[in-house]
Amino acid sequence: MENKNNKVGVLLANLGTPEAPTAQAVKAFLSEFLHDQRVVDMTRWLWCPLLHGIILPVRSPKVAKLYQTVWMEEGSPLMVYSKRQKAALERESGLPVELGMTYGNPSILTGVEALKAKGCNKILVLPLYPQYSRTTTAAVFDKIAKSLKQMPELPEFRFVNHYYSEDSYIEALAQSVEAHWAEHGKPDMLLCSYHGIPKRYADNGDPYQSHCLGTTEKLVARLSSDVPLKTTFQSRFGREEWLQPYTDKTLETLPGEGVKRLDVITPAFSADCLETLEEISEQCHESFIEAGGETFRYIPCLNDSPAHIDMMKLLVERNTKGW
Repeated sequence: MENKNNKVGVLLANLGTPEAPTAQAVKAFLSEFLHDQRVVDMTRWLWCPLLHGIILPVRSPKVAKLYQTVWMEEGSPLMVYSKRQKAALERESGLPVELGMTYGNPSILTGVEALKAKGCNKILVLPLYPQYSRTTTAAVFDKIAKSLKQMPELPEFRFVNHYYSEDSYIEALAQSVEAHWAEHGKPDMLLCSYHGIPKRYADNGDPYQSHCLGTTEKLVARLSSDVPLKTTFQSRFGREEWLQPYTDKTLETLPGEGVKRLDVITPAFSADCLETLEEISEQCHESFIEAGGETFRYIPCLNDSPAHIDMMKLLVERNTKGW
């Protein structure tokens, strides 16, 4: 696998993050992200004036302040954990591993070029999105295709589409839940909050919703607990209908239904980020307590936990077999 004529490398792909918790950096990041038609498919002549005239000027300073509340000493949480994942997977797999972010830096192109510079002529692309969606996984594929246009000699590629039902992924999730319960005790309910997408995307064939429900179903079977699990969707944007039930609305009603102690896990996120550390751990926590809840605990993402790295290693080994 690693002779000079046949060297395999791994590109770990994720969404990306602003380079600093400032309005300017957030604006640059959001501009690239929200320009992607995989994310927002509105007609450009309608969307671009709205984006640049209202959304970016208004949202960027607000989002920058939110980033400031979760920013780590080493940088943005998503980037910090991504770098740790990269280092751990490289160590455990023995293969060259690089990061490539769909938006921001290091870019997909930068990651591919770094692997080529290390002599890799075969590249496995592993988007760290367990559940496939046109808005995430497919956007990585688009950036790969775009990056190839600049290369005179192309490496071979293999692409991991999803891993939402992989036993090793479910096991890693279950271990994180069980470790949390062993330390804090069991809640009245475990809420599985997934990032949402417009309902219209699912209606038009995006399998994301079914993948999320599949993950929850397998986690229920693996935990085999008397604690009920519920699936919800967070982070909606705009006025159209997104996948339901909504996480924030659900949190407002659960205490009235007798759920006073709640644990929340976010299985669609492979690394902690603004949507988990601020939206879930802070905003949703506050909403639940204000609605009459008593205890709200957020179970961190898998990040660079040994079980998560083992899962990645297994995916890499299987998808590079015979290459």
